[in-house]
Amino acid sequence: MGNVVNLNKYRKRKAKADAAKRAETNRRLHGRTKAERAREELQKKRLESKLDGARLEREPGDDSDSSA
Repeated sequence: MGNVVNLNKYRKRKAKADAAKRAETNRRLHGRTKAERAREELQKKRLESKLDGARLEREPGDDSDSSA
């Protein structure tokens, strides 16, 4: 005959290996270093300030576009 295998231990070992594989995949997809997050935040702030600087403000009483 063959070796006797405890199915509960086998299932637990398989589930643990699957969880570790899934965690590795998530780390690769979503994990970023602190430097990467900081760089992205800096780029976002620069873009926002550039857009705010180019924004045109309208005067509250100015209806020159609606007089057509």
